[in-house]
Amino acid sequence: MSRIPVTRVQGLTVRFGDKTAVKNLSFEVLPGEVYGLLGPNGAGKTTTLRALAGLLEPDQGTLEVAGYDPKKSRPDALRALGMAMANTPLPEAMTGREALRYYGAFYEIPDLEGRIAYLEAVLDMPYLDQPIAEYSTGMRQRVNVARALLHKPRLLVFDEATNGLDVKSRLALLELVRNLKEEGVAVIYSTHVLAEAEAVCDRVGILEEGRLIAEGTVPELLSRTGAANLELAYLALAAQGAKEVRA
Repeated sequence: MSRIPVTRVQGLTVRFGDKTAVKNLSFEVLPGEVYGLLGPNGAGKTTTLRALAGLLEPDQGTLEVAGYDPKKSRPDALRALGMAMANTPLPEAMTGREALRYYGAFYEIPDLEGRIAYLEAVLDMPYLDQPIAEYSTGMRQRVNVARALLHKPRLLVFDEATNGLDVKSRLALLELVRNLKEEGVAVIYSTHVLAEAEAVCDRVGILEEGRLIAEGTVPELLSRTGAANLELAYLALAAQGAKEVRA
């Protein structure tokens, strides 16, 4: 498998007025690698992901998605990127199948119906022909994940994507992430559920107040802190990092 990163973030800094949301952040994700982006609310995770999608302009630094700058070459970057974020709105008047057809039309996907049928089975969505207005939170979220996967992206971003899912659906999604890894897809997995990150991530980066305070494989972080699991390691590293950031 290629060792050329699918995505690179180098020296990323994003400010909102006098607040620095992300400061000098750098990381990369290889094909077939699941990279966990962890941190408390306000740490800069979603800001970083929005910059990768070309939704906001960095104040400093560079970003690449499959070799494209998401701001300068957004159509090309978006073809290589899939994003599944929590609580993404869906068209209420459509059925799930109609919505996926609508989104798929933007990418000119060959055999779109076959791709939808595949995702319907993989994500266990027998309700696709019902109106979205009738969907539960978990049903909506599975359609959002399907939307992100429709065009077979090279980089897939999950931002709290298991919010609202029941245990069965959550486990199915984690298995899907593992399968995507085997297919060579690069995945950024941002979550507050650290047991999920420990289960699927090859490496993790921990953010505190917009700065990367720790990065490594799960075994490396456990060894560095002497912790029994990623949650305890995260707490130790976050406490240490918070002191360094505020020093």
